[in-house]
Amino acid sequence: MIIVIGGIKGGSGKTTIATNLAVMRAAHTKVLLVDADEQKSAWDWSQQRDHLLTPTLNPSKPMSSKGPESHLTFVTVCMSGKAIYSNLIRMKEDYDDIIVDTGGRDTTSQRAAISVADILILPFKPSSIDIWTMVPIKAILDECLNPRLKVYAIISQADAKGKDNEEAIAILNDFQNVTILKCMIGNRKAFRNAAADGMGVAELDPIDKKAVQEMESLYYSIYS
Repeated sequence: MIIVIGGIKGGSGKTTIATNLAVMRAAHTKVLLVDADEQKSAWDWSQQRDHLLTPTLNPSKPMSSKGPESHLTFVTVCMSGKAIYSNLIRMKEDYDDIIVDTGGRDTTSQRAAISVADILILPFKPSSIDIWTMVPIKAILDECLNPRLKVYAIISQADAKGKDNEEAIAILNDFQNVTILKCMIGNRKAFRNAAADGMGVAELDPIDKKAVQEMESLYYSIYS
């Protein structure tokens, strides 16, 4: 399965979602993480992970529990341009799951990835400026001509008080063929700490249970 984390607004948490899903999924199957963003944030994260020799989660344990570590790993590569389309088609023969982290703007790379993807996850911060980008995103999806694509929207860096989250969801509900996920990703220090160490949030010690629960909810929404 090919999953693209996309959108045309920076700072929405795409890399946080992509890297955490890669760590969680790699505990169960063979995963390729593709950095299709010119800023190469996912690539830098993976280099830090390699430098610190961080192991992957134990597939025999629940994601939020601690236990003996496994030696499962995943591969991270950088790709760009139209070639992503043919590369993903070829590489999915070698990997069970491919997760693509795209940049925060409309690029050839993102369009190519969307055109071959099975799932598109669109993270939105709960602000009008972010939610308004759904209009041009819909136009991009129409142009990509991928009839099998499933599109999910999720509130990322959610407002702790909840009002802005509810207003954002109300606007997103007006768009057809977009599933609004009930789970939300909060604006938590744990995600930033994990990223700095090339880790998934479930690998932190001490663990932030709320952060892990949020990411697990997204994981099971996609993979259940």
